[in-house]
Amino acid sequence: MISLRLRKFLDENKVPYETQMHRVAYTAQQVAAEEHVPGRMMAKTVILHSKGAFAMAVLAAHRRVDLAALRQALKDADVRLATEAEFASLFPDSETGAMPPFGNLYGLAVYVDEMLAKDTEIVFNAGTHRETIKVKFTDFLKVVRPQILPLAAQTAAA
Repeated sequence: MISLRLRKFLDENKVPYETQMHRVAYTAQQVAAEEHVPGRMMAKTVILHSKGAFAMAVLAAHRRVDLAALRQALKDADVRLATEAEFASLFPDSETGAMPPFGNLYGLAVYVDEMLAKDTEIVFNAGTHRETIKVKFTDFLKVVRPQILPLAAQTAAA
């Protein structure tokens, strides 16, 4: 079930959203297939470690973080992917690997890949490996206020 924190945040900010249940899926591409949405529309969350803090990268399911591009964009040569062991406790209301892309709810900076920003709607994990949320990308921008960067490389067909 969608976390109370996320539901309250969306409702208080009057963000219309749809929830959907599906079979358990652990990768963003698997979730996209379960939800019958293109990989370019499925937003996955990747946790980074930059400048002594954690941050959130959000990109389409079929893309992967390009650390070289991210290091350049953030002007931080030491940016790296965080391990699950490092970030699991940051999201007490989410299953590990199913965190919604709302880093602002957890005190994290949020960076969104510029390619994901081209879609009118995004779908993302709602905190579990069985439920997703769909919102308009403009609503996501309004309430999360992420920084849009070229941070990903394509890995498969959209």
